[in-house]
Amino acid sequence: MASQSIVSHIATVGVIGCGTMGAGIAELIARNGIPVRFIEMDAASVDAGYGRLNGSLDRQVARGKLDDAEKTAILGRVLGTTDWAELKDCDLIVEAVPEVLAIKQATFKKIDAHARHDAIIATNTSSLPVMDIAVVTKRPNRVLGFHFFNPAPVMKLIELVRTVITDDAAVETASAFAHAIGKKPVVVGDRRGFIANQLLFPYLNQAVWMVEGGYATREDIDTAMRLGAGLPMGPIALTDLVGIDTFLGIMDAIHSQFDAPRFAPRPLLSQLALAGFTGRKAGRGFYTYAQQGSSQILPEGFERPAPDFARVSHWTHVGIVGTGVMATGIAEVCARAGYTVTVLGRTRDKSEALIARVARSLQGLIDKQRLTEEERVATLAKLRPSIDVRDMADAHIVIEAITGDVEAKQATYAAVAAHVGTDTVFATTSSAVAVTSCAMSSDRPERFIGLHFFNPAEKMPLVEIVTTLRASEATVEDARAFVSAIGKVGVLCGDRAGFIVNTLLFPYLNDAVKMLESHYATAEQIDTAMKLGCGYPMGPFELMDAVGLDETLAVIQRLHAEYRQPSYAPAPLLRHLVEVGFHGRKTGRGFYVYDA
Repeated sequence: MASQSIVSHIATVGVIGCGTMGAGIAELIARNGIPVRFIEMDAASVDAGYGRLNGSLDRQVARGKLDDAEKTAILGRVLGTTDWAELKDCDLIVEAVPEVLAIKQATFKKIDAHARHDAIIATNTSSLPVMDIAVVTKRPNRVLGFHFFNPAPVMKLIELVRTVITDDAAVETASAFAHAIGKKPVVVGDRRGFIANQLLFPYLNQAVWMVEGGYATREDIDTAMRLGAGLPMGPIALTDLVGIDTFLGIMDAIHSQFDAPRFAPRPLLSQLALAGFTGRKAGRGFYTYAQQGSSQILPEGFERPAPDFARVSHWTHVGIVGTGVMATGIAEVCARAGYTVTVLGRTRDKSEALIARVARSLQGLIDKQRLTEEERVATLAKLRPSIDVRDMADAHIVIEAITGDVEAKQATYAAVAAHVGTDTVFATTSSAVAVTSCAMSSDRPERFIGLHFFNPAEKMPLVEIVTTLRASEATVEDARAFVSAIGKVGVLCGDRAGFIVNTLLFPYLNDAVKMLESHYATAEQIDTAMKLGCGYPMGPFELMDAVGLDETLAVIQRLHAEYRQPSYAPAPLLRHLVEVGFHGRKTGRGFYVYDA
């Protein structure tokens, strides 16, 4: 198609549809001083659109973020109408109608009939191919995707989606406009789900699989991902916020392109949608809410009771086997909680070195005014270096934190078991060896539990409490009480590779590497999309470089070996980087290059 003139400056914007997303887009643009014309199907829908705008602005006035004069000025830039002829003065028209291809195509035909010949037309689709929408117009070269994230006035990302025939001039003008309204555009090709949704929604779908299969509760999954991965919202709560019907549509679209079992929407989602339980907007989804649209979750009467501290009130002594980084963090946590801690190392020097590291960590807290000198002295007095397992004879719980295979761990349990009481709880911090394998190599599988701390253990608030088929209910409840007593938040899960956090986090990281090696987007674009579009504290490539590419590969390999799904197979690019020694920050190069 021959290129035609395209507007180079956006002075007036049309928005088609003033629902939740359309109203947010209209507000955002008007707040930046640009006139907006929004089109709705009838007068009642126009009034409803104005109502959404007023409600949002009123909330901002109440919070002191706007004054009444600013609110009035913003509304003065917005015209709601049913008259499509109002599009004649618009330089950019953004469609924000429901995520149904037939509806979007019909909408674009009407836009095409009323818009100026040089106007740019954009779709806010989050999952449909932009080309399938563009082809119904007489100007597909001026059509692109302009994917805002909800809430549009807040989220900084715009995925700017170009098709194979979108003119460069349209992309450049749209990109300049995105910057002008305070957004960060990431230009990508026309693929279902684009960057953010293609990586986010399979992760959410996998969390639903965990709930559906009874592996962990919705509350524990959400808590685990907030506290263990630093995410702003847990996946089940986020699914309710997105809307389960919307979620189904996006997952269907992603699955239709990639055709992998992991991308097929879980049956539970369809059941909830058919029942009308579509999330927050309906007042019920995975959770029940105070009312439609409310974020307040109501108790439902079957929540797990709080840990019973009385169960471990007589516990005074913790044994820790190992002297590495994880053992050091756990020792500090337990000593600060008031427990006597015996640290068993292979040599006296290693045990004393652990205590020296704790001392330096505590001094750091004093320097930051988070600890007093008296507290530091008291904590260090609780730590006892040892090379003799008999020093753990009266320990109430022994936590193994050594590296190695199950045989090395088995020798540890046998040595300790010979000298501690039969009621002593054994715990392993292992995330590489099955907890059941460890339990069955001990003399007390009913008193054996997994306590998966996150590194650095002295800072990270989460502990995954991993049960086995042999662990007694009393042991599980003792572990819950102990984890709370040392100031951590415990979540329960079964004994599968990856537990909760790694099972959800690392396939997402692997998907990001596959996206990179397909040349769909750069590492910088993908990191930007996930940080600004999903609120993640780090992008996937920044995170892998921090964790270590070798460690990332090892976890993904364990998941692939257990679940045996092709989509879990490690990305070849990740394998290659590990093979050549690019392991991330610790080696100075991973997906990014670091200063020495």
